[in-house]
Amino acid sequence: MSLVVFVVLLIAAFVIVAWRDRKRLSSPEDSAAARDATSTQERYAAERHGAQGEVWRRGQNPGSHI
Repeated sequence: MSLVVFVVLLIAAFVIVAWRDRKRLSSPEDSAAARDATSTQERYAAERHGAQGEVWRRGQNPGSHI
């Protein structure tokens, strides 16, 4: 029984320390940088998708070089 209590306390301590460190390591600047990077990546993907759509509308399928 004491082994079970020891394991539960050990797991609880590990979870608390991990949660505390994760909260401490992420700053508002990190969150803002992550949002900026995601928006830039989504914008590039949208531009690429639009350019590929234009190629298809003009009938210039890049996969058919026959």
